[in-house]
Amino acid sequence: MDSAPPKLLCDHMLGSLAKWLRLLGYDTLYPGPLEDREMAAKAYDEGRVLLTRDKDLAARVQGSVFVASDDLDEQLKSVVEALHLDLSNTLSRCSVCNAPIIEVDRAEVEHEVPPKVLEIQDKFWKCPSCSRIYWRGSHWKDMLGRIEKLESELGNSPSQTSRKD
Repeated sequence: MDSAPPKLLCDHMLGSLAKWLRLLGYDTLYPGPLEDREMAAKAYDEGRVLLTRDKDLAARVQGSVFVASDDLDEQLKSVVEALHLDLSNTLSRCSVCNAPIIEVDRAEVEHEVPPKVLEIQDKFWKCPSCSRIYWRGSHWKDMLGRIEKLESELGNSPSQTSRKD
C-alpha cells in the first residue's frame, strides 16, 4: 500500500530549499520567521515534517530533519535521501505559492506572456492560486538539469513521469 507523500515545513533559513521541494512536487510550506514553538506546533497540527537548519529545534521536534549544509544541492540530496522522496512528480507545483499547477490552453495565457514566448512555446501551465504562468523555456531546462543531476547522484535513473515535458 502506498503512503501519502510527506507534507513539508521549511524554517526561515531554507527558502531556496522550499522552492525546490515544491518543484519536486512536494507540498512545502515556508512561513518565514516563526518562533520555535510556533514551527513545532505548525508541523504537528498540519502533519508536516519540519526541515530546519537549527540543530536544537530538530532535536526537540519528533520526526524533523536537520539540514546540515548551506549548499542547496547538498540540502536537496540530504532531504531526498532522509525522507526517501520520489522524484517522479516534478514540476507539478507552483514554486512561489505551493499550489499544484495545471495545464492551460495557450489562448488562456496569450495576453499574459511575452509575444516571443507565445511564438516559440505551445504548452503552458498556470497556478490557479497566484496566476503565475510556466512554460518550457531556458529556466525549465535548467530546473530539469538540476533534477537529473540529483537523480544521478542518488543513483536513480531519470524519472519521466509528470515532468510536464
